Amino acid sequence: MKLEGKVALVTGGGRGIGRAIAEAYAREGAKVVVTAARHPAQIEEVASKIGGTALLSDVTKPDEVGRLVETVLSRFDRIDILVNNAARGMKLINESFMTEPMPFWETDADAWRQVIDTNVTGVYLLTRAVVPHMVRRGSGRIINISISQETMKRKGFSPYGPSKAALESMSTIWAQELAGTGITLNVLLPGGATNTGMIPDSFPESQRKGLIDPHVMGPPAVYLASDDAHEVTGQRIVAIEWREAGRT
Repeated sequence: MKLEGKVALVTGGGRGIGRAIAEAYAREGAKVVVTAARHPAQIEEVASKIGGTALLSDVTKPDEVGRLVETVLSRFDRIDILVNNAARGMKLINESFMTEPMPFWETDADAWRQVIDTNVTGVYLLTRAVVPHMVRRGSGRIINISISQETMKRKGFSPYGPSKAALESMSTIWAQELAGTGITLNVLLPGGATNTGMIPDSFPESQRKGLIDPHVMGPPAVYLASDDAHEVTGQRIVAIEWREAGRT
C-alpha cells in the first residue's frame, strides 16, 4: 500500500496507459480520479472497477481545468499526484499513419492544432492549476507521459512526435523550477509502440502481438508517485527498462 491516503489525478484514464496507471494506483491504496474529455462510459467503468471517481474535463479548456481542480480539492482536500496522460495521437491526422505516412504539408491545420492543444497546452494548463496547491502543501508528484525519441523523429509522425518533444522540454525546465518546493516532476514512457487506442484498427494483428502491454507503466508510475521517490526529479524513465531496487 505505497500510496495509501494519497489522491491521484490521472488524465486520459479511460483506457490504455491511463487506465493501467489508475488501476496500479488503486491497488496501492490511492484515491484515484480519472478524467477524459470524451467517452464518459469509459472513465465511469474504470472508476467503478477501482473504487475511484470519474470526471469529464477537457484539458485544453482553462475553465474546465479550473473546475476540475476545484472539484477534486473540494471532494478530497488535496491532490498528491498528477499524471498528465491525456493526449491526441496520429489517428486524428491520418488513420493509416502506421503504414502510409502523410507528409506534414498535407495535414489538416485544425487537427494539427487539436494535437498540440491537448499534448502541450493541456499539460501546461492542468499542471499550472495543480502546482500552487502542491506548493502550499510542500509536496507533490507530477508524471508526464511521453514516447520514445525514435517516435518523435519518425517520418509521418508530426505533429504527435514534435508535441512530445515539447512535453519533454517543458518537463526538464519545470523540474528545475520546482526544485526546493517538495514537488518532483518526471517523464515516464513505455519504451516503444504500445497496444493502446492510438494504434489504428487497420494495424496487422500479427504485428499487434509485438506491441508493449500498457500495464508495464504501472510499477514505475507507482514508484515515482511514492514517498520512496522523494529525491527523484527531472528524470526520463523508460518503463520496459525500469527495475526497482530489490526487484528481480
